[in-house]
Amino acid sequence: MTVNGMQRLRVSGNNRFLERGDGTLFFWLGDTAWELFHRLDRDEAKRYLVNRAGLGFNVIQAVALAEFEGATTPNAHGRLPFKAGADGMPDPLRPDMDGPYSYWDHVDYIVDAAAELGLYVALLPTWGDKFHQAFGFGPEILNLSNARAYGEWIGARYRDRANIVWVLGGDRWLTTRTHFDLVNEMAEGLAAGDDGSHLMTFHPPGGQTSSTFMHREPWLDFNMIQSGHRHLGERQSDRLVAADYARTPVKPVLDGEPCYEDHPRDHDAEKNGYFDAADVRTAAYYAVLSGAFGHTYGHNSVWSMAKEAGDRFIMTWEQALDRPGAMQMGHLRNLIETRTGPGRMPDPAMIEGNRSGANRMAASRDAGCALLYSPNGIPFYAALDRLEAGLVRASWSDPRSGGMTDAGEYRGKGTWLFVPPSSGRGEDWVLVLEADPLDGEEGSRIREGMNGSEECGKRGNEDGRS
Repeated sequence: MTVNGMQRLRVSGNNRFLERGDGTLFFWLGDTAWELFHRLDRDEAKRYLVNRAGLGFNVIQAVALAEFEGATTPNAHGRLPFKAGADGMPDPLRPDMDGPYSYWDHVDYIVDAAAELGLYVALLPTWGDKFHQAFGFGPEILNLSNARAYGEWIGARYRDRANIVWVLGGDRWLTTRTHFDLVNEMAEGLAAGDDGSHLMTFHPPGGQTSSTFMHREPWLDFNMIQSGHRHLGERQSDRLVAADYARTPVKPVLDGEPCYEDHPRDHDAEKNGYFDAADVRTAAYYAVLSGAFGHTYGHNSVWSMAKEAGDRFIMTWEQALDRPGAMQMGHLRNLIETRTGPGRMPDPAMIEGNRSGANRMAASRDAGCALLYSPNGIPFYAALDRLEAGLVRASWSDPRSGGMTDAGEYRGKGTWLFVPPSSGRGEDWVLVLEADPLDGEEGSRIREGMNGSEECGKRGNEDGRS
């Protein structure tokens, strides 16, 4: 089924990005809505999707069998996903589709409503507790005798929807051979059911990546990281992405669950407070400029679709829709889509003398353009000669507003000092460097204005400008 002209996604020829069926690059800007199918009714779901599409998101991550007792507690319309088996437990081989507004009719409605708004759905067939409870609600209803068949059924159900990406796993370690076999069986079932027409990945536990478990599995089209909610003073998404970017065989990578806005830091709000917009921005820019093909944002009250505020979820999902971090993610997408292309790659050597800890920076370069991120607005030296251009035009991109500020023109050689417009926590900036070959009359004029100075571009120049 093709809705709103949506195209299926595939891996790009260089195995670094995703692209649409027509070959255009696809920058994944996801939102985390794990409980979407389970907790919201149709009107609420449509309201949520309209909001996310309006903010520039293009992927919604949601779970068919959700974490909060998704197999045993009815959805917003009072329906369960499965009928009971002989043992009285929900039976994944007996989907309940009786009458109108069945559980699966509701999932269909949301998937199609998303497509009408140009949104893809990164769909988890199940949360991990349904095959490896470990903690949480469970119950464990998926096993080696039914995982493949369930995968084939749900794969076939959404075979003709172009806006689906399959996500296996679901925030659980794979600790036994049975767990690995079960995930592989489900992947095989999905491929059989949808004729291999959709991409697949794996959602790992916190601080981990799918490559830990499944990197060499042929069905794993791209790696997904969960940089998670543990680290207090600095984000780790850049390091996790960089490690996966360097793996062979080469596969695209993104952070599919970074720290959520308004989530308790290290799961302890009383002791550590909550992650804020500065945290989620840093996680995003770190990941993308370190080689990720996109990024997923999350809000603690939105993933859970919280209907009441309390200590863990400090606002309702509706109150959280327009939190600062959510509204700022679109600026990242716009920057990447308008300034870079299929040659984008991480290039930490663009930054001379990079700092460590929470002040460390990230850099990415494409043919003719580089993006350098300073999370706290700390001045830094940039190696302009890596752009191989006679002239470099600089500007500052504000991750909070998306605004651009001119930062001058520079000879494209040597190492230059750049001082962001402001500094301090939450004062992050992206330096945008765009190459100009210094051709033509304008180039001659600029060259003459620079007086041919060779000293102007050297490290240590007072302000780094010629």
